[in-house]
Amino acid sequence: MVYTKKHPALLIMGILMVSLGALVQFEMMNGVINYLHLQKYLGEMSTLSYVFGILAIIVGLWNLLATHKEGNLDYYLSTVAGGIFILFISMIIRWFVAPLVAVGSKSLGPVMGAKYLHEVLGLNYIVLGILTGIIVVNFFKVPVWAENGVRLSRLGLKTGVVLLGTLYSLAELQQLGGLSILMVGFFVLGSVGLVLWMGARQNIPNSMGGVLSAGMGVCGVSATVAAAPVVQAKSVEIAYTIGTILLWGVGCMFLFPIVGHLLELGHVQFGAWAGTGILNSAQVAGAALAYQPDGIETLKVAEIFNITRVLILPIIVVWLAVWYVKREENAPDINIARVAFEKFPVFVIGFLLMFALSSTGVFSPANHYKGKYFDNDIAAEKLLTAQQIITLTNEQDKLQRESRQAALTRLIEHKKVMSIEDDDTLRGLINAKILSKDANIVLKKAHKSVRHTANKIKAFRQFITWLFAFGLVGLGMQITFSSIKQAGGQPLIIGGVVGTLKAVLSLIVVVLFVHETI
Repeated sequence: MVYTKKHPALLIMGILMVSLGALVQFEMMNGVINYLHLQKYLGEMSTLSYVFGILAIIVGLWNLLATHKEGNLDYYLSTVAGGIFILFISMIIRWFVAPLVAVGSKSLGPVMGAKYLHEVLGLNYIVLGILTGIIVVNFFKVPVWAENGVRLSRLGLKTGVVLLGTLYSLAELQQLGGLSILMVGFFVLGSVGLVLWMGARQNIPNSMGGVLSAGMGVCGVSATVAAAPVVQAKSVEIAYTIGTILLWGVGCMFLFPIVGHLLELGHVQFGAWAGTGILNSAQVAGAALAYQPDGIETLKVAEIFNITRVLILPIIVVWLAVWYVKREENAPDINIARVAFEKFPVFVIGFLLMFALSSTGVFSPANHYKGKYFDNDIAAEKLLTAQQIITLTNEQDKLQRESRQAALTRLIEHKKVMSIEDDDTLRGLINAKILSKDANIVLKKAHKSVRHTANKIKAFRQFITWLFAFGLVGLGMQITFSSIKQAGGQPLIIGGVVGTLKAVLSLIVVVLFVHETI
């Protein structure tokens, strides 16, 4: 079978990308750039437009002029058109549509527009990209020449998760890992048990209850696929479960950021909530990036919780196998260990390997903390103000430790943090919550002034963000109304009740017990 579809679309998109790069490079779009405040995107606008535009032109010419034969070359190159299609949409939304929405929203005023319409509703490039993908597939249909490449979008999400492993420190994992095990363990096991109990009360088939409990309790579609063989789930039951996950998860992907902004949750709090309460890995990433589109702190926390949840999958598979055998007289003899191993998501192993390498320091230069390096040679406007100095001076008496007193005294005297040791001490003081909220805000400002993100790490984080943006637009193109309608009556009711309980209770736990400690 020949997969390449001869069509001029790829060549046209390549020409448009190169043209955009040239317009930016030769400053022919300064009016638009200034109006939409695109200065921070100038580097990536020219670089990405040229690189992928030239690639699209080369492959587009091959597409039109070459003789195509069945084989690996044809198959892999046939995905380029769909990949560029998604990337082109992502570029337009990130560089033009989302900034235009931001400018338009803020013009309505600081409360109605800037606060609620833009910030609370989260009308950023992630949300708009997913919505665009949903609109394309449901109202216009994905072009035939792009279908192969659209499927490639999942690879962007998985690759992004794997590469995130390089950005974690052992300290982060130690603090978040324990918290994630407690929260995820409780809510995963609780959700699985509750679905099984409700399924028995509603007299749905054991196979339906088993596969639904895995999907709603663990990690969405991956868990559904892993659990299906051990509970002999039928195709229609798998479809019902996936439909329920899509319907519930898509709603959460858009609703969670709105609730998070209304409650003013911190990055750790929202990441913990999304990683626990949202079902599917892609939906977790979508919600985290929608909540914080210009950074990955929230995404990193959410993925730690999501990875922890996936690591529990083998335990759930064994539980369901034992449960199913006890309830079904003619249950087959299944190799549980083999099923758990074969269906375990490979990207999680990749993440863990990257984290192991990161722990050796191979990805982070010396003296880096969370991708940042210490430098107190800062501009005058970043020094503490007279009022901020007074705020700290008034609270010096609260400190008992000599090391904290000395570090704070040096900060007050020089109006900036003077050493890495002082920075570490002052960060510990913030976490100890000894000083007032206002004083801690001043200390956080002093910390941010002397910790600078390395250019290479900043570029690497932008690359990861683009992988997720690419993957999430493609995810939107795979969310069809027909697939959502596959959720059956009883599975949808049970899934809705359990999903709502998990989301609400995990939010309560996060608000009461999870703090911004990292």
